[in-house]
Amino acid sequence: MPLLKILEFPDVRLKGMAKPIIRVDKQIQQLADDMAETMYNAPGIGLAAPQVAATQRLIVVDVSENRNDLLMLINPEIVASTGEEEMKEGCLSVPGVLETVRRAERVTIRATTVQGKPIELEADGLLAVCLQHEIDHLNGTLLVDHLSRLKQNLIRRKAEKRARISE
Repeated sequence: MPLLKILEFPDVRLKGMAKPIIRVDKQIQQLADDMAETMYNAPGIGLAAPQVAATQRLIVVDVSENRNDLLMLINPEIVASTGEEEMKEGCLSVPGVLETVRRAERVTIRATTVQGKPIELEADGLLAVCLQHEIDHLNGTLLVDHLSRLKQNLIRRKAEKRARISE
């Protein structure tokens, strides 16, 4: 399975709205497998298809310590949320940035598995935060969008400088 290239902020492709997956087929399953391998290699705890330049509504998540509780979710949507909490978040598309973000404390997610089965999942803690973060990506919302204008501009300048240096 090939490792995929993770797009980095401020790449405009990260701001697009991902399209629903109509049919779960071998290509979608392969993309999910490649995304999982890419996420583990990065290393990260979540990855959304738009982060690897795929416009489908697909996320992979594994917040377990042993990296053995992989979730591959197609067309995930938050159907309920309660409470509020703040947690430090990072993002594979915004390397080197760790910022406090306010999110729902508990979420209920509806999705389809890569086997084509509908599921409903309740989550709290780190899993709830990670699911919300990855679903944000499907809607073109990035970690930096949760920050002040000042922090956004600072992160943008650093990202642009890093991109110039690596060219």
